[in-house]
Amino acid sequence: MPVEDLGFRRAAPALAVFAAVRLLGLAVLALWCAAAGSSPHTLLSARWDSLWYARIAAEGYGYEVLLPNGDVHSNLAFFPLLPWLERLVAAPTGLSYGSAGLVVSVVAGLAAAWGIFAVADLLHGRRAGVFAAGVWAALPVGIVQSMAYSESLFTALAAWALYGALRGRWLTAGVLAAGAGLTRPVGAAVVAAVWVAAALSWRRGERSWRMAAGAVLAPLGAAAYVLWVGARTGGGLLGYLDVQGGWGNGFDGGWAFARFIGAKLASSAAPAGVGLIAGVALVLWLYWLCVRQRQPAALLVYCGIVVALALCASGYFGSKPRLLLPAFPLLLPAAVALARWRTGRAAAVLGVVALASAVYGAFWLNGSGPP
Repeated sequence: MPVEDLGFRRAAPALAVFAAVRLLGLAVLALWCAAAGSSPHTLLSARWDSLWYARIAAEGYGYEVLLPNGDVHSNLAFFPLLPWLERLVAAPTGLSYGSAGLVVSVVAGLAAAWGIFAVADLLHGRRAGVFAAGVWAALPVGIVQSMAYSESLFTALAAWALYGALRGRWLTAGVLAAGAGLTRPVGAAVVAAVWVAAALSWRRGERSWRMAAGAVLAPLGAAAYVLWVGARTGGGLLGYLDVQGGWGNGFDGGWAFARFIGAKLASSAAPAGVGLIAGVALVLWLYWLCVRQRQPAALLVYCGIVVALALCASGYFGSKPRLLLPAFPLLLPAAVALARWRTGRAAAVLGVVALASAVYGAFWLNGSGPP
């Protein structure tokens, strides 16, 4: 695909579909909040993790909460790129840091949709790229893409880093992977994907100083923050893991999640347990379809790590659907299938899914919401 094919005109249909789905979600949320007497702005920018990011933007690191059981929730658990950008937007505009986070998410969401389109377009053509962006916007927890959270920012950096790696643009891939590593712990998945793509290209004889530089740059963002946290806490290389441990987070291979599901099945909430099993099975089936689709190794490695970290983390089980949002390669089989249908039929299906997502998102944010 020629470089100029990534221009706005080519990507415009994908961006329009993405924007339409997200606007539908926000419209339904506004109507729901009007009926419930709640504030959509508060739900999107001043609750849950949004508050932690805004506090970091305002005061920097060092804030922590001591829980009655002795656990410590430290804001060092949150990576710094989103708060930095919130501060950057708030300074000239006078917006609150939460509102600045919404601006960042809007821009990052469009960039993520464009990156997802670019990857799908490269592999399966423009039509599949449009549907890939639309399906990502219409995920059940797609409302998070419109929140002052880091998922949209991370997905944008990851998608464009993967595109850079697939196209052999190693410096771009390395810099964006470093940015992803400053955004979320799962930035390790982007680093691994860039390294795998570089290793395979090296093996094919495609060697250059740019490839080596990109591979060196890729882990610098995550490494810098983790080392800084270790130095600040006195915990060395394991300092960040200790911070996450204070939040009850860790990697146990999925044992805690399995026990959580088992407890649901053994209680009056058995249908919820069955639903969780079905959800995990769906994710694994989608990954198997990605393998059958023969997606590039970089995508499979990236997606596999994102899925493994989401499903096998030991805490905050309600966050798992949100943590899977960046795993956009899982959606490429569906996007390719929709691209083969007639436009009217495919658009109708996507529209129904988008409406269901909008209703669920409004219900979710006005209920338990994303932790």
